[in-house]
Amino acid sequence: MRAAPVRWRASGAPPAVPLIAVAHGSRDPRAAATVEDLLDLVRRQRPDVPVRTAYLDHAPPTLAMALSGVSEAAVLPLLLTEAYHSRVDIPGALAEAASRHPRLRAYRGATLGPHPLLVAALERRLAEAGVTAGDPGTAVVLVSAGSSDARANATVSGIAHGWAARRGWWSVTAAYASAAGPTPQEAVLRLRRSGASRVVVAPYLLAPGHFADKIRRETLAAGADAVSDVLGAAPELATVLLERYGQAVHTGSGARSATA
Repeated sequence: MRAAPVRWRASGAPPAVPLIAVAHGSRDPRAAATVEDLLDLVRRQRPDVPVRTAYLDHAPPTLAMALSGVSEAAVLPLLLTEAYHSRVDIPGALAEAASRHPRLRAYRGATLGPHPLLVAALERRLAEAGVTAGDPGTAVVLVSAGSSDARANATVSGIAHGWAARRGWWSVTAAYASAAGPTPQEAVLRLRRSGASRVVVAPYLLAPGHFADKIRRETLAAGADAVSDVLGAAPELATVLLERYGQAVHTGSGARSATA
């Protein structure tokens, strides 16, 4: 178990509101380890803020467990798009916690994405895989987990379109590992048939696990030249998370009190 970081705050200042980061959860232990690595970056940037982890599924602690013993908290989804988990699961868990603890003030923050820094993190991972950002001869397949919520899939498509327009790639195509099309391997094959000289895959995923492994295996088999790593503990994500925290606590932007 990691030692608790030293907390600091200005003399006379009230204690910082705890940050509770809510991840999807996975049976794959690499996922939880990656989440903790990301939150360690947050702790190093803001040692005054108590940081706790919660999971929606597959792993403890639950959100209710993470909220235990606190009277106020910023609840921030470690999710890349606004979909069922952020729209239904987290508000439901907060409502249940509020019914048990009427004095609890829990501010619900916005999801990590979309955000320009997430594109910067995608480019960081591609650079680590040997891909130059904005190479006009390179086609990128941006792969998300996929959702039954068409709005979430449209958000990923919008990120792909904006990324292509800003950077000058040969193209950026959105693909989905589940629930929507095209699949990542379909996208790679189409780009090959259309004449792309180099095709690379950028997983729009927070942590390693089933989807990341499947994307790498199937897209390389379909002819992808490179597959970058998941976003993971990128410093850009820690910055975004702290931005969402500040919005939730100080301005109320994208936040909702569990007692409202």
